Amino acid sequence: MARRNSRPLSLYIPEPNARPGDEADFSRFEIPPAGSVARPDTAVAAADIRPMAYTLVRVLDEQGQAVGPWDPKLDADTLRRALRAMMLTRAFDERMYRVQRQGKTSFYMKCTGEEAVACAAAMAIDNDDMCFPTYRQQGLLVTRGYSLVDMMCQIYSNERDPLKGRQLPIMYSSKAAGFFSISGNLGTQVPQAVGWAMASAYSEDTRIAAAWTGEGATAEGDFHYAMTFAAVYRAPVIINVVNNQWAISSYSGIAGGDEATFAARALGYGMAGLRVDGNDFLAVYAATQWAAERARTNQGATLIEHFTYRAEGHSTSDDPARYRPSEEAKRWPLGDPIERLKQHLIAIGEWDEARHAALGKELVEEVKAAGKEAESYGTLSGENIVKADSMFDDVFKDVPWHLAEQRDQAEAERQAWHK
Repeated sequence: MARRNSRPLSLYIPEPNARPGDEADFSRFEIPPAGSVARPDTAVAAADIRPMAYTLVRVLDEQGQAVGPWDPKLDADTLRRALRAMMLTRAFDERMYRVQRQGKTSFYMKCTGEEAVACAAAMAIDNDDMCFPTYRQQGLLVTRGYSLVDMMCQIYSNERDPLKGRQLPIMYSSKAAGFFSISGNLGTQVPQAVGWAMASAYSEDTRIAAAWTGEGATAEGDFHYAMTFAAVYRAPVIINVVNNQWAISSYSGIAGGDEATFAARALGYGMAGLRVDGNDFLAVYAATQWAAERARTNQGATLIEHFTYRAEGHSTSDDPARYRPSEEAKRWPLGDPIERLKQHLIAIGEWDEARHAALGKELVEEVKAAGKEAESYGTLSGENIVKADSMFDDVFKDVPWHLAEQRDQAEAERQAWHK
């Protein structure tokens, strides 16, 4: 029976500030000036840096200068290598997007506007540290010098596919590159990273782990299980939450972004939390370096929220114009990570527009050459795809007789079909 004189309850439904046809509006975000956030010692207690989860670590100012205590003071050669890695990642994305539209593969996901998140982290941690990425951290592989041809062959599922057609396109895996197999079940990579880090510490190794997940997946149970274990056992792990504002077509408020920052999720677990300008290469590098030192000195895990924006669609199956203003990406207040690092190099006299244009052309040609080689081994629409009988490889040391029969039968049927 309803209570007399009581106000009816109402349910709050999060909604983005703007939808298609509206004017893009980011005025709700408080963006502190570059260099204004203090850099605490890496041995600080997590409880003493609670405000770090609500502000924004920034290094590059509007004039392209590196300012403040978080400036990692990288030399010019390192900065140029960073710029090259981000530009190569974008050139790779552009070509693979086009080949998907040409029907040469079924699916692709770009990381346009988010290149600094992966490329800076790859340079700030050691090459033998283990990465547990999602599907938008291809920059890790590119920065670590992994073969573009092998990446493309995986996307094409051709006869040179390192994974033999057993993964969806863009779900790479490389033990040699310290790149754990991508899972389409988002969130699972975070407890895997924490478990790997715990094992590393238990065995008195020196390697740490890093995981990446989107802000939407922080609403899943896997994320919170991982946070509990990382906090309780002080696992040497960096948990990166890439807040690009959109989880497929659901904006960040659906995952709790209207109530608090995603970095603040660290606080309830007694974990250090940082919130970083994800489009500022130097800020991402410095924050990752800080968290890595904390992990290596047994100070425990760190959650880093990378505040960034997904400039393109969620995937080639997505049309962002159906759920957000068409001009929103251009109005993102933190700009483009490649353009910002380029302007920094120009500002310190170590780069210019002519060299930038020349490098851009060089990288396009590098990707083009890799693409031609990869396509020579076949594409998803061609005939040189992974043979069906390869599904029996790398499963058993000695193939059981009944599977051997099935393998031989599959190969016979394949040959008969081609005749």
